[in-house]
Amino acid sequence: MEKIETIILQALEEDIGSGDHTTLSCIPDDLSGKAELLVKEPGIVAGIEIAGMAFRLFDANMKFSPFFREGSKIQPGNILFEVEGKVRSILQCERLVLNFLQRMSGIATRTAHFVSLTEGTKARILDTRKTTPNFRVIEKMAVKIGGGENHRMGLYDMIMIKDNHVDFAGGISNALDRVHEYLSGNNLDLKVEIEVRDMDELREVIADGRTSRILLDNFSVEKLGEAVRLVNGRFETEASGGIAEDNIRQVALTGVDFISLGTLTHHVKSLDMSLKASF
Repeated sequence: MEKIETIILQALEEDIGSGDHTTLSCIPDDLSGKAELLVKEPGIVAGIEIAGMAFRLFDANMKFSPFFREGSKIQPGNILFEVEGKVRSILQCERLVLNFLQRMSGIATRTAHFVSLTEGTKARILDTRKTTPNFRVIEKMAVKIGGGENHRMGLYDMIMIKDNHVDFAGGISNALDRVHEYLSGNNLDLKVEIEVRDMDELREVIADGRTSRILLDNFSVEKLGEAVRLVNGRFETEASGGIAEDNIRQVALTGVDFISLGTLTHHVKSLDMSLKASF
């Protein structure tokens, strides 16, 4: 929560700078009022709690009244919340609150859509590190609100051996040797995942056995099914690359444990909303 507060305060500083001179010149300091958040597009709401935090961090006297919970389905015409207090405070927080809510709700809505496409299968939807710099914790929070799961927060909380690691290390066995030597030498207990690009690499990883999860990258649906059968439950499996709305269900039906989608945070359309004065 402290990290989120820091993000909010930095965003306020970025936006307001030396002062919101328009508001300071137009609006008397002692004027109080209300505003409400109007939904203009259907989706899944995410970011209500952060909106409340933003108003209160800027002005502790603001009264924030939400009408929906995180993850709720929303429709055009819905009022998400009402905020009451100094009009200057409302106006200075307006764009920041909208930026958080619109982007987070867009991510949650997109995530919920992909989750719905895999309903009834064992596959779980994961995000990636394809996030906005310094905004990752917020975007990954939105993924969870939308029903997805977080893969890893950064480079520090999991071993993820990708194709470039394998190539620069001189092959799969060399990469795994060095990883396990590193973990042992530094007394670290981290999950190990390795990416494979074809069935030969998959067989090599299975024979080696020193991994927790295998990332099947850019495999066709047919090859995914073959790979899952070959793994036979001995390792977790994750599909990634070339997965979209038109084939994600077929991918899920192969029996993979996870499907990771950069598109959840990388190609996002913000949900349409606006903050309006309430009288």
